[in-house]
Amino acid sequence: MDQILVTVSFAVFLIGFTAIGALSSRQKHDSSEDYLVASRNVNPWLIALSAVSTNNSGYMFIGLIGFAFRAGVQAVWVQVGWILGDFLTWLWVHKRVREQSEKVNANSVPGLLASDRKGRIQRPIAIAAGILTFLFLGGYAAAQLKAGSTTLHALFDWPMWLGAVIGVVIVTVYCFAGGIRASIWTDAAQSIVMVGAMTLLLGYAMVEVGGLAGLFAALESIDPSLIEWIPDGLGFGLGGFLAGWLFGGIATIGQPHILIRFMAIDSTKSIRKARNIYFGWYIFFSLTAVLVGLYSRVLLPELAAGLEGSDAVRATEAALPTLSMELLPPVLIGVMLAGLFAATMSTADSQILSCSAAVTQDTFPVLDKSTKASKAATLSVAVLALVIALTAESGVFTIVLMAWSILGAALGPVLIVRLAGWWLPSSLALSMMGVGIATVVLWGESPWSGDIYKAMPGILAPCAFYALVAGARKLSGRPVAAP
Repeated sequence: MDQILVTVSFAVFLIGFTAIGALSSRQKHDSSEDYLVASRNVNPWLIALSAVSTNNSGYMFIGLIGFAFRAGVQAVWVQVGWILGDFLTWLWVHKRVREQSEKVNANSVPGLLASDRKGRIQRPIAIAAGILTFLFLGGYAAAQLKAGSTTLHALFDWPMWLGAVIGVVIVTVYCFAGGIRASIWTDAAQSIVMVGAMTLLLGYAMVEVGGLAGLFAALESIDPSLIEWIPDGLGFGLGGFLAGWLFGGIATIGQPHILIRFMAIDSTKSIRKARNIYFGWYIFFSLTAVLVGLYSRVLLPELAAGLEGSDAVRATEAALPTLSMELLPPVLIGVMLAGLFAATMSTADSQILSCSAAVTQDTFPVLDKSTKASKAATLSVAVLALVIALTAESGVFTIVLMAWSILGAALGPVLIVRLAGWWLPSSLALSMMGVGIATVVLWGESPWSGDIYKAMPGILAPCAFYALVAGARKLSGRPVAAP
């Protein structure tokens, strides 16, 4: 009986999300612009809730909670830095993305990167950015599907492939129905369920353990290091550690699935309102996610007992579904499962659509006006993400952080230069992308990878490279202003 109640409540929410996406099709127009950027007329409330839901996905429900389980209160620094960095991008980037994308009629982030202020397309930039978007957002989407599979496996002991298949089918159905508008509408609904589900679980955990005083006392009795705020052995101190995560937030400037929402907002005047809604939700949800991870460490002491390395990561990434089964009544377990699945879908759908845009708008521009081609690309990318989800060995947290860093380092600095209207030949843009990717990979293998998150050197290196090249050109007497 309990299993039936869980399944029914979960199914009701999934049907509801799919129905919302399908209803959005009543406002659609049969054009690639509407499919990819919703004709640039979406309400700021919907944009804010969609953007924050897309940003805070399986990474938060699975990855961050598992990290807090393992690291204790030090997990707070990840979100403090991340939110501050994200806020900085809102202050300068998003308004300009909306303005410039409409001015040059760009329907994708690679298209925006490749368009100068006169609307001329630098095709090598568009193709390179499109390929990077396809490869790394495809992997990122796979991580979301894997997060959903992890949950269903923990709750129902279903095979890992089944959750990924369910997620792909639902996302493909409503993306076909309404494109990015369907994604935005369902994301907004999903964001409400996500907050409600997490708050609900946190309330039950606090009843079991007590308030913050009880939580910290219990953590200290397990391992005193869990309540130590400063990580041990940081090569660059807490400042360097926090700065690394600050750049994690700044790396939002290289995430096509998030930036595309600001191309779709109804006007630049709506950006400030959307920002206030976005950060109100984001800060609250971050706090609840970290707290749930800490309470999980107290209430699930045997979850990762005797495990190390990747085995411990995989075990602790099941903390939320396992805690839900321990604390919640059957109907509410279904609500929590729906919240987590909503989180994974809210990111996966956006990433799949962004990859579709990269294929039809940038890599193969002959297809840029075809809605059918966009839908075919959506299906192809969904299948790719499914294959990766079923075969990848890494945990959700690891996959997300790597894809996020590479996209932020490869696309973010180029976007800054483009939005600023500075000189940017194709060869320099491609070199910046290469420098960013190489720096992320090399830093990840360096002895300092645990001291500073790789997005920081990954973003700074191509910015420094640009400054050196532009400076040398200026010294030689050649112009550096954009033509």
